[in-house]
Amino acid sequence: MDFGLVAQTNPPSRDVVELAKRAEDAGFTNFWTFDSAVLWQEPFVIYSQILSATTSIKVGPMVTNPLTRDWTVTASLFATLNEMFGPRTICGIGRGDSAVRFTGGQPASLAMLGECIEVVKNLAEGREVTLRDQTFSIPWVKDGELEVWMAAYGPKALALCGAKSDGLIMQLADPFIVNWATRTAEQAVLDAGRDLDAFSVCVAAPAYVGGDLAHQRDQCRWFGGMVGNHVADIVGRYGDNPEVVPEALTEYIKGRQGYDYRHHGKAGNPDTEFVPDEVIDRFCILGPVKHHLDKLGELAALGVDQFSLYLMHDDPQGTIDAYARDIIGHV
Repeated sequence: MDFGLVAQTNPPSRDVVELAKRAEDAGFTNFWTFDSAVLWQEPFVIYSQILSATTSIKVGPMVTNPLTRDWTVTASLFATLNEMFGPRTICGIGRGDSAVRFTGGQPASLAMLGECIEVVKNLAEGREVTLRDQTFSIPWVKDGELEVWMAAYGPKALALCGAKSDGLIMQLADPFIVNWATRTAEQAVLDAGRDLDAFSVCVAAPAYVGGDLAHQRDQCRWFGGMVGNHVADIVGRYGDNPEVVPEALTEYIKGRQGYDYRHHGKAGNPDTEFVPDEVIDRFCILGPVKHHLDKLGELAALGVDQFSLYLMHDDPQGTIDAYARDIIGHV
């Protein structure tokens, strides 16, 4: 299992670069960032600095979307970074949440997302695409390489993920839900006649190492609210039918009252008080080192290829150090 970190591109950007350098030194293979142009700084500018300051760590958004950049621009950004530094980027992509909703937009349709995945990947790898009735390629890209991983929760999104993308990003660490989502996406891979061995699964969730579970839950409760935005979309589309979507994913949002993106991804988010402790324990990885090793072992047994840590709490460096010292080399 590989390990990644998920960060926000808060100023000063040099601190984000330093965090990526520490992550590489600690044994992490991936450094992901949020991608919301108004809420945080532009990640692709910072990626160039991270790649220049490191030797092996891969970078990418968790996640970008089809709406805030033209697809040709997105493809060119990835292709440029890979030409400069080698194939050290991964495109994480989804329908769009904070990036579009904060500025009054709505997430992309799954049809648009599927088309965007194909266009971005093909252009970044040097192949022709047809877009807006024009057929073209990026002429300076030769033998490009770009994996596109898709964030998904609902059945139709998971099916699209398996049919079109190179990997699944599941933003929670509940083994029951991860197993359901992974099997759904993998069946779509097989149904599309694609190579299952080439399909990756990344689980991303807050991790906090230590003994004070009550404090850790309070610090990570924001995550249940963030996931709840996507779950609310799923319930709006499918209802709360447990035969379609597991109740373990949908039940907890019944107390949800709304969401203010000014607090997005921040400890102490006041819009996440509805999230119960039981959900935090399921969705995150908290507690002493043994708890982390046990849960990561479960996830690895389910076929998870990478676990990426959200560190939006009050002890990010302590968690990085604990993973470097006691966890990464033991999973």
